[in-house]
Amino acid sequence: MMINRSSHANPKPRISTIPMGEVSVATLQSAMDRVSAIQVFIRVVETSSFSRAAAELGITQPTATKVVANTEARLGVRLLHRSTRGVTLTEVGNLYYEKCKAIERAIDEAENQAAQVQRSEGGLLRISTSVAFGRRALVPIVLQYMRLHPAVRIDISFEDRYVDLVEQGIDMAIRMGQLSDSSLGARYLGLNPWVMVATPAYLAEYGEPRCAADLAGHACIVYSSVQGDDRWRMTAPGGASSSVPVKGPFRSNNLSAVLAAASVDMGLAIVPWYVARESMASGTVRRVMADHSLSAQEIHAVFPSPKLVPTKVTSFIDHLQHRLGGDWWLTAV
Repeated sequence: MMINRSSHANPKPRISTIPMGEVSVATLQSAMDRVSAIQVFIRVVETSSFSRAAAELGITQPTATKVVANTEARLGVRLLHRSTRGVTLTEVGNLYYEKCKAIERAIDEAENQAAQVQRSEGGLLRISTSVAFGRRALVPIVLQYMRLHPAVRIDISFEDRYVDLVEQGIDMAIRMGQLSDSSLGARYLGLNPWVMVATPAYLAEYGEPRCAADLAGHACIVYSSVQGDDRWRMTAPGGASSSVPVKGPFRSNNLSAVLAAASVDMGLAIVPWYVARESMASGTVRRVMADHSLSAQEIHAVFPSPKLVPTKVTSFIDHLQHRLGGDWWLTAV
């Protein structure tokens, strides 16, 4: 465990949570890493005193003495001359001190850089998202965010499968529906409602369903990733819920393929609003059974840990929450 450094005016935190006076030299030496021993040695040299160094570090004077003595024993050299007037460096001690200071500076630089990266909104942000949501909804949001934050670089992966964020080195992912992994950090972004659509030509030929029972007489295009059991769930205007078995000539785990099939008069389809929006606006397909409510998925941003979340992640999530709030699916994001 490393000792936190601060100015002479501020007491230093203890090296360990175990009271120093209650551990043996062997236990202390086994618990302390070499960086901690180096920091003790530096403070002894710069204060010319074991007692003053110990006071600054929040440890006992005997502990500081033993740490340096153990370092000398491990190296097989004498680093310090001890006298009643204090301590001075030996020739080899001076060389060792200069190298230790270089190590301390490198540690300071590493810690400062890590802190700056943690606080920065810039740098590389790696995002994972589903293919349809990523292409149709997320990419426009990302491009706008990058215009507002020119220091950020973004790498988006499009996957319709579960992605292990830690294993893949992903900073955050967009996930639909109920979250199952409680070890991840998560922020609610909004809702993803679904809509039933068909072409005017199909409806003209086969009629328009008015209630759940009418679906039995229609060709239904199944999105197999969600409606894998060929059942469509909806709520009637009066509040009655239905889970209706459906069948049809085409099924796919790709939303664009499902919409494409519906767009060539193949049957009814249930897809997210954001997928169908442009086709509905152009008149290629139109909404069916508009008085019935279909399920809406929750949208979450998830990230590897709920603790110490980098600013680049929280900043982008804040932007997402603003863009995906309200009825975002009704207009171009």
